[in-house]
Amino acid sequence: MIGLLLGTEDDWPTAFTEILRRLGPVEGPGGTHDFDVERITIEPFSLRDRPRYDMAIDRLAYWYYHPREWLKKVAMMDGVYLLNSPFTFQSMEKHAAYCAMMRLGLKVPETVLVPYKNPLDNNRYAYTAARYNQPFDLDAIAQKIGYPLFMKPYDGGAWRGVSRINNVAELHAAYDASGEMLMHLQKAIDYDVFARSLSIGAETMVMKFQPDKPMHERYAVEHDFLAPDAGLEVVTISKLVNAFFRWEFNSCETLVKGGDVYPIDYANACPDVALTSLHYYFPWAMKALVKWTVFALVTGRPARLDLETDRFFAVADEPGLSYGDKLGEYRKLADAYFDTERYQDFCATSLARLDQLVLDWVTGPDFDQLLVRTVQSVYPAHEHDQFIAHLRGLLHLWVRDESTRLAAA
Repeated sequence: MIGLLLGTEDDWPTAFTEILRRLGPVEGPGGTHDFDVERITIEPFSLRDRPRYDMAIDRLAYWYYHPREWLKKVAMMDGVYLLNSPFTFQSMEKHAAYCAMMRLGLKVPETVLVPYKNPLDNNRYAYTAARYNQPFDLDAIAQKIGYPLFMKPYDGGAWRGVSRINNVAELHAAYDASGEMLMHLQKAIDYDVFARSLSIGAETMVMKFQPDKPMHERYAVEHDFLAPDAGLEVVTISKLVNAFFRWEFNSCETLVKGGDVYPIDYANACPDVALTSLHYYFPWAMKALVKWTVFALVTGRPARLDLETDRFFAVADEPGLSYGDKLGEYRKLADAYFDTERYQDFCATSLARLDQLVLDWVTGPDFDQLLVRTVQSVYPAHEHDQFIAHLRGLLHLWVRDESTRLAAA
């Protein structure tokens, strides 16, 4: 039994459930495994209750604290497999993730955390700030980092509160507007390519991302947009981040300038898997999610809550290792965590029919009805025809490419 802990989403949960239903029983260790999916409700729970679920896919608890505590309980007491671990949620607030990846030697842009512009509405904050906060020169900090730079919340998401700062006037305007948000200042990178990589279990899809465009146009359908070395580094960084924090459903944003890869955002408790934004890449995401959940449950993969960060830090501290050598060692650690070789063998044998199954579903009427319903729920009525046609066109492109790939295989 797989439980889905959801907020407002309905498109991908419907797709995920339908693909698992069509897949049916899966042969594996110990015999035949049947799967069912249900949406988890929020209600009082005894700490000694036995949960119904073998796995929980969480898209809610990063901000909704009651189910977060339920996830901690079922992970510690009952061995429920979680996507993702609630024990590293604070690292999803960006700051700890920046620190960890800097510690490992990645090319994270220069970043400074500055105090609140306005102390939180709490007497203890006001007293402490008045007594202990040191005066500081915001202009001098920005000058040392160098313009342009970004100001963004240390716990931000969905581009909330992000400002590009080009001069002193914009710096003070953005800081004044930050209010009670705790902010990072981060050096801007004049990039050639913005890449967003979506990782689900052992698989990663790197997509060309266009952050200035509307959401339905941000993921460009463009293959081979990165040089091979840069593409491998982006995938390695994504897998490293996820293995380090034990995240198995996450996205990573990297900027590529020449031969350098700069990770700038790689902690997303609720990565984008919406049909209306992923479009062409949506079938891949659903297949990857189905494959990873089935693999983890059928093979009895144990849930791992311990981070074992010392193994990664030992690589970072090894004298004589070049940056490229360290990336190679990190990739080995990540592949070991994700059981990559065993996963690939399992998919080739126990899930060999999944590719054709998903292709048949996407070309059929049930998927088209899901597409139409999703557009109707997201966009105003006068835009329905436009976006239905837009998404159908992109999915037809995926069908053509997938059909060609399977024929060649």
